[in-house]
Amino acid sequence: MAEVILNNDNFKAEVLDAKGLVLVDFWATWCGPCKMLAPTVSEIADEYEGKVKVCKLDVDQAMDIAMSYGVASIPTLILFKDGEIVKKSVGVVSKTEIEAMWS
Repeated sequence: MAEVILNNDNFKAEVLDAKGLVLVDFWATWCGPCKMLAPTVSEIADEYEGKVKVCKLDVDQAMDIAMSYGVASIPTLILFKDGEIVKKSVGVVSKTEIEAMWS
């Protein structure tokens, strides 16, 4: 299963109402570092299917959501557990650093 594409309509259901771990990648189409991080995020979505739900939120499409979580720089990864923020990471990080967010 690929990443879930988030928007204003499904954010609450897919992230805030979800049980378990949800990793949200805040990104934009014009963001170079976001493009560098994307393959790693996709790899994690595949490897952790059933354990961690991986979602992508284009900040240009849902600026109010990004702002409500204090996303000032992208890429930003926010890990939610049962709808609550557990960890936050800003910038391009390694797969190991992302996995360390929930281990």
